[in-house]
Amino acid sequence: MASSRARRARRAPRRRTPVWSALVAFAVVGATATGAVYWQGHARPGADGAVSSSSSAPSGGEAAVETVEPAVDGDARLAAAMASVTVPDGAEVSVAVLDPDSGGSASYGTGAFDTASIVKVDILAALLLRAQDAGRSLTASEKAYATAMIENSDNDSASALWEAIGTADGLDAANARFGLTGTEGGEGPLWGLTRTTAADQVVLLRQIFVAEGSALSEASRTYVRGLMERIADGQRWGVSAAADAAGGTDGSAWALKNGWLQRSTTGLWVVNSIGRVESGGHGYLVAVVSRGSGTQAEGISLTEAAARAAVSVFTDEAA
Repeated sequence: MASSRARRARRAPRRRTPVWSALVAFAVVGATATGAVYWQGHARPGADGAVSSSSSAPSGGEAAVETVEPAVDGDARLAAAMASVTVPDGAEVSVAVLDPDSGGSASYGTGAFDTASIVKVDILAALLLRAQDAGRSLTASEKAYATAMIENSDNDSASALWEAIGTADGLDAANARFGLTGTEGGEGPLWGLTRTTAADQVVLLRQIFVAEGSALSEASRTYVRGLMERIADGQRWGVSAAADAAGGTDGSAWALKNGWLQRSTTGLWVVNSIGRVESGGHGYLVAVVSRGSGTQAEGISLTEAAARAAVSVFTDEAA
């Protein structure tokens, strides 16, 4: 029988799309040549993609044309916000954000990053999808593993569920249905070395937090969200830094999963954070992936600063 590595080598090459195109398919109301945008005022894309405004002709006068406010380039605003973020020498960071209510979105940075433990959300989503397909609920043992895996980031539980979904092949099959285009499961038992993009992680978050277009049932989405709202003390950093201060520590204004991994080859840290945060009465889906920080604390500071910059695209008029 061929080895797992050999089987994966025979896979048809995955077609890679630009880092933000996967999310655009789900969420962007309009787009410019420079990236994802959201629309202000009364202007909206027409059926042919053109932007138009309403007009009326008052009696006895010339037609009055309503002023169309320009589209706002979310990517440019995020790049401006990220200019104030200190990125350690040799480190890299990529961040993506979506406002599901308006369809507004923005991204910064490109490329695929190791997931570390943020892949545990993806593993659980794949498990729930398999259970839905089989017309069953999760077993008691699966629920126990899922709780430990998400709330406490337990690695043994993740390994058990990684096997249950069919390892990388199972994850990749589920992600194809979720709409992720830049994520590939890690080799063999190495789920933490799954590769992903910030944009793909926001697509995954949309599957969990937005009903429209989701392959997950309402019960499945509610289950994942509940676990992400009960993260253990000491692991509540990351995107939660962008939430309203009143809910910044107790989970009332965030749902998240973090990942951290010190690479044995370099001693440098992979530090990631994904989730939903409440700020100013709105919910935002945020994903930050990073690598190359000298310490875990340095990586945490970077992910938190990037998350705050991402949410400021929508909440800070001066951004």
